[in-house]
Amino acid sequence: MNDFPLITAHTGCMGTPDNSVESARAGLSLGADIVEDDIRVTRDGVLVLSHDDRVVLADGRIASLSRLTLQELDAGLAAPIVRLETVLDLLTGSGGQTRMNLDLKTDDCVEPIMALIRKRDLADRVLLTGCEYGRAVRANDVDGGIAKLLNVDIGSFRSSAYAEAARMACEQALRADCFGLNVPYQLALPELMTLASDRGLSVFVWTIGEAQDMKKYAELGVQSITTRDVATLLRVKQGWLGEGRCGHDL
Repeated sequence: MNDFPLITAHTGCMGTPDNSVESARAGLSLGADIVEDDIRVTRDGVLVLSHDDRVVLADGRIASLSRLTLQELDAGLAAPIVRLETVLDLLTGSGGQTRMNLDLKTDDCVEPIMALIRKRDLADRVLLTGCEYGRAVRANDVDGGIAKLLNVDIGSFRSSAYAEAARMACEQALRADCFGLNVPYQLALPELMTLASDRGLSVFVWTIGEAQDMKKYAELGVQSITTRDVATLLRVKQGWLGEGRCGHDL
């Protein structure tokens, strides 16, 4: 019988703002196994939480996050942008074993994120996503000891036969020394699951909101489900355990 997947709290879970301290706190307080945030880097090398490079300043002007220093961002935005270190402080101060999924949005994040992880001795508490093949290779070259997932090339599943795209994803993951695949849940079909399992690769899926889909992909054997609705996924897990199935240890 499959273990129940790890529960990953998508940034902005439970109705909180994306990439906020409130979102991280919600995931931690509910007992998610993993808390996810999007990561970018400012012009002066500070790692911050943001999905987009485009930011709207308080006076209505449009600016580029990567071209501004942290001080300029704090002065120009209506509310201060959240530093990654702030959320890492929450993680390490929570007393549990929750991990962080750091979704890297640019190649420029790779070197500073590796340095910060090592500086804070958090290699066993984080994993990297946002890594399509080129970024995954770069991350591996910088520090092969930090766990990472390969973000599958969604375009390849549109332009190639499913079996070929799935095979290529697995091969790229192995070449880049990724421990698994990060997959939109709609692409996680039994054929991919079998190919990944045969190669010792985990499959993490994103982003599921409905209970019936959560149960379906748990039964399929994925290793993690990302959701904004952590409470519902927890209820699905409770029902799963109530049926005498296995849990999942980190």
